[in-house]
Amino acid sequence: MDKRELALEVIERLKREYPDAGCTLDYDDAWKLLVSVRLAAQCTDARVNVVVEDLYAKYPNVNALAEATPEEIEQIVRPCGLGKSKARDISACMKMIRDEYNGKVPDDFNALLKLPGVGRKSANLIMGDVFGKPAIVTDTHCIRLTNRIGLVDGIKEPKKVEMALWKIIPPEEGSDFCHRLVYHGRDVCTARTKPYCDKCCLADICAKNGVE
Repeated sequence: MDKRELALEVIERLKREYPDAGCTLDYDDAWKLLVSVRLAAQCTDARVNVVVEDLYAKYPNVNALAEATPEEIEQIVRPCGLGKSKARDISACMKMIRDEYNGKVPDDFNALLKLPGVGRKSANLIMGDVFGKPAIVTDTHCIRLTNRIGLVDGIKEPKKVEMALWKIIPPEEGSDFCHRLVYHGRDVCTARTKPYCDKCCLADICAKNGVE
């Protein structure tokens, strides 16, 4: 099968395997997801979910967080690692949302990319999860699995993987597909241990197993 046919088959199998897969970061507002995804760099989502509880208790809205100094934010988010740079980005981002977007996270991809600390991965996550628009989030799981499965060929650069996937993934499937890759990457197609190919729902169509 060609790559588009393979993609459609992978999408359907992962839907059956992980019917309720969604974002593993806790949030109830777009700005909170922006904060969490910045904190999640080189940190687990589980730890981020714990740390932000204290952050939001002290700074419950965009204006409050925009008023906080980077040093005040860093004191709370330090357990997520890279505290100084993350706090600086969060502070600048909240100020920009307050001052230029009336406290509302913009629903335009290019506008999101202009926010401090927001890259393509974060912008796609916001577009897909918050605004329900076509999105492909190329995190480490997505890059590893799509290469292993054979949806992309030896591409490691996130933007290039994203562009390759746009050609074969139906736009309306992209966001959920990427969430399911995260679940599959954590449970089955793991990075730090040998992948559990014996219990993988994609084993018979996966390029790693020599299937063309």
